[in-house]
Amino acid sequence: MQSIKTKLKVNNYQKTILAKHAGVARHAYNWGLATCIKEYEETKKRPSAITLHKRLVAEVKSVNPWYYDVSKCAPQQALRDLERAFKNFLTIPGRGFPKFKKKGRKDSFYLEGSIKIFQGNYIQLPRIGIVKTYEILPSYRVKNVTIASFRGASLTKKADSWYISFKYNFEPDSTEKVGGTIGVDIGINTLATCSDGSKFANVKAYRQAKKRLIRHQRAVSKKVIGSKNRIKAVKKLAKVHKKVADIRADALHKLTTWLAKNHSTIVIEV
Repeated sequence: MQSIKTKLKVNNYQKTILAKHAGVARHAYNWGLATCIKEYEETKKRPSAITLHKRLVAEVKSVNPWYYDVSKCAPQQALRDLERAFKNFLTIPGRGFPKFKKKGRKDSFYLEGSIKIFQGNYIQLPRIGIVKTYEILPSYRVKNVTIASFRGASLTKKADSWYISFKYNFEPDSTEKVGGTIGVDIGINTLATCSDGSKFANVKAYRQAKKRLIRHQRAVSKKVIGSKNRIKAVKKLAKVHKKVADIRADALHKLTTWLAKNHSTIVIEV
């Protein structure tokens, strides 16, 4: 079993549809949490996800027609996630009580059904249609996907982007390793120096983006807190932070991929 997570290349219309799905999922989760709290206070019992979904269809969807604009999988899975959150709270030490979700904070939803990958980087999703991705997707059967947006919670979050993730059955081909054991020294001037003499350069993404970061940070500080111009400035700053993070992640991915493909044992100095 393999998993993949990649960014979606969406237009404004598709962003609106994705935001609707995430909004319905969030509304169903918060409604379910409020209902569970109220039921427990009155009866000392908590309704199951199945019971909550039946009540959702009868009490909520009938008065909120915008529920019918999205896939039914989004609110269903949100209630399942709520039930799992309660179980984790009761069984896992230190796990906190489920919290109400806020708009713009880790918005996500679940889809299943008629999902098809074609032409490498296109995926067809129920109720959403054909969406393009930035990376080539594996040509395997996909049963369900999770789509999430990370924006605005902090400057280190991904800036106004939608990501899709899913699992698929994968049978790896047995490949013979070129080398045996290799030692890796993580450094400052170089990203890594290997015992066979191989060196991987440090990309220094932050240093290259430092002037832009300073400029955008000053722009944010000059804007009035709570204003629309400040929100725009924060988004611009977040995009620069995201680019720095992506460059670093790409360099680490290339290094670890090369090590894993060519060596059977990897020893890292700590």
